[in-house]
Amino acid sequence: MTYDVSRRSLLALGAGLGASTVLGGSALARAPKVGTQTPYWHRFNLGSAEVTVVSDGPLPLGPPKGTFVGVPDEEVRKMLSDNFLSPDNVVLEQNSPIVNMGDKLVLFDTGMGTSHLFGPTTGRQQKSMAEASIKPEDIDAVVFSHAHIDHIGGVVDANGRVLFPNAQFYIAQSDYDFWTDEGKLGSPLKDFVVHARKNLLPIRDRLVYFKDGEEFLPGIQAMAAPGHTVGHHMFMVTSDGKSFAFLGDLTHHAVLLLEKPLMEFSYDTDPKQAAQSRVKMLTMLAANKTAVMSYHFAWPGYGHVAKAGEGFHYYPEPMAMLL
Repeated sequence: MTYDVSRRSLLALGAGLGASTVLGGSALARAPKVGTQTPYWHRFNLGSAEVTVVSDGPLPLGPPKGTFVGVPDEEVRKMLSDNFLSPDNVVLEQNSPIVNMGDKLVLFDTGMGTSHLFGPTTGRQQKSMAEASIKPEDIDAVVFSHAHIDHIGGVVDANGRVLFPNAQFYIAQSDYDFWTDEGKLGSPLKDFVVHARKNLLPIRDRLVYFKDGEEFLPGIQAMAAPGHTVGHHMFMVTSDGKSFAFLGDLTHHAVLLLEKPLMEFSYDTDPKQAAQSRVKMLTMLAANKTAVMSYHFAWPGYGHVAKAGEGFHYYPEPMAMLL
């Protein structure tokens, strides 16, 4: 179907629009900009469990050069820009699931806390929890994927007060021993060791060490994935036959380290071992179609991974309403 639109009719339409704009101008909304952001939490069901994802805020790494290695710098930049991401500043998220199993409220990882090593946008986990109406004193268990600064940093406040007064804490002993070792204070790892000692030493009498394959809490199984740190673990969380894997830092980036999983990450203790763990675990998760939650993927970090060529592809799960 075609329409015969004359110049006269177009002029008349334009005149009409102009008149309506003038006549209706006083009725147009001119509200001030709000200048605030939405609360930084998301909630969904897993079987009979309730999962609340709280954010510790964006964590900017800066340019990818020197951080993501083993692939030419220009190729890394192109991978980012092709996915509409900044090639000059890689920004990670920090997504911590809090799982209400009915009898226990379990928090995974605690963010940067008081450290501003990666800038001022981190350290908001306690604020996110308050926005989600979760009190730190109601947390029964805090589970650490590993002892890096951005995962154990929120155990204590600026005065050294433990923020989760009623919680038992769970970690791999190898990671606790490695990152609290005062002999490393004179090494390039100093900032990470100082922060680990600040947060972990006050709770050493409340620490429980889990082992690979152990269901150390009902519905929560530890799965060793070493390389990022010596004792890095991910966790399978299950309720009424529904499961997701909390990946911790198995992979930091949903494009770079999935499309090219053998690419190395400079913050890994053993980059080559970390790459092998990444391939092994992602292959298993993709084959089993297991849902995943990554600490560092775009908010809220929940979805699936599938095999794609030499690597993998991440499919975010729609943020469904809690029913």
